[in-house]
Amino acid sequence: MELTVDQPLRDQGPLSGVVVLDLSRALAGPHGAQMLGDLGARVIKVEQPSGDESRGWGPPFVGPEHDISTYFLAANRNKQSITVDMKSAEGRELIERLVRQSDVLIENFRTGVLDRLGFSVERLHELNPRLIILSITGFGHDGPEGGRPGYDQIAQGEAGLMSLTGPSTAEPYRVGASIADLLAGIHGAYGVVAALYERERTGRGRVVRTSLLASVVGVHSYHGTAWTVGGSVPRPGGNHHASIAPYGAFHCADGMIQLAVANDGLWRKTAKVLYIDPDTPKYATNRDRFAHREELIADMEHALAAHTREHWLAEFGALGVPAGAIRSIDEVYSWDQVRSQGLVVTVDHPVLGPIELPGSPLRFDGDGMPGHTAPPALGQDQDAVLTWLDEREREHGR
Repeated sequence: MELTVDQPLRDQGPLSGVVVLDLSRALAGPHGAQMLGDLGARVIKVEQPSGDESRGWGPPFVGPEHDISTYFLAANRNKQSITVDMKSAEGRELIERLVRQSDVLIENFRTGVLDRLGFSVERLHELNPRLIILSITGFGHDGPEGGRPGYDQIAQGEAGLMSLTGPSTAEPYRVGASIADLLAGIHGAYGVVAALYERERTGRGRVVRTSLLASVVGVHSYHGTAWTVGGSVPRPGGNHHASIAPYGAFHCADGMIQLAVANDGLWRKTAKVLYIDPDTPKYATNRDRFAHREELIADMEHALAAHTREHWLAEFGALGVPAGAIRSIDEVYSWDQVRSQGLVVTVDHPVLGPIELPGSPLRFDGDGMPGHTAPPALGQDQDAVLTWLDEREREHGR
């Protein structure tokens, strides 16, 4: 299908004027590139002629032919799509031209693949010394297992996250979202922005590296120090916090409510409304409450069973105790608070028409942020990008 799409110029936002050459596919790299696009960068998504494999990931699929992956739509807004056979001489020549005109290159090939295609770090910096290269791998670019292929769930298990998640050590769970991929994209975008800032001082680009493994280990936080400093191996706690009590999901008359009682002041308010003596020795401090957590949960759920979730949310809300429902995804996207934060954006897709997408988690005050464009159809911007490239080469003389 031939599509003519009027893509607005990315001439607003903190990264306006930055050109990102996105060679990545699937989720980690595309998510990082999408974040840069949200901030105003011009992102040129280079796909093999058969397309990014995530175009085939589903269900669900939508569109008249039921061939548009909602998975792909999640990670590719604010981009232009071209197709390039990087194994061909013509394809490599086009990549060289694009590299010379780009500020950032993003790739998440297996270690060594880009080198074999003729685009080692050294070659890329020969073509463009100012180029910032973001490389995302599964387990790191070097080390004894640096060449391993990496996908999200494998990384969640290898990086210890699954050992912390689920009802018990006998039944580890993956996090429902592809969190290793998404965190790698976030960390990668963060590194790119830092490298762009540094380049203003040095005039040279550099390589930014992260991995799915690093992205998960990097957010172990207190679980990590529990072992590295405390010598204690964290275990899964189901829906309850590893260090704070009471903090988790509790049953009431018609379902579950979540409470985060993070200090003794909040505990006294919670205990009072549940008719529990806050000063009883087994519950007086967080250390005491955690040591008797199962008994505490039972006492609280006995009291909570007297009323509905709605009742308890109102009660705890009036007291200033952090409390919340457990919403399904459809409930989240219809929630006024989510929409008030710009977390749902409407874009005009070339086939689907107006569609809603999850929005950027960042908000900036004032004006000057770019609008959003729909995730592109495969190769839809080939002519536009080539025209831009010709003009850019004439302008910059390289």
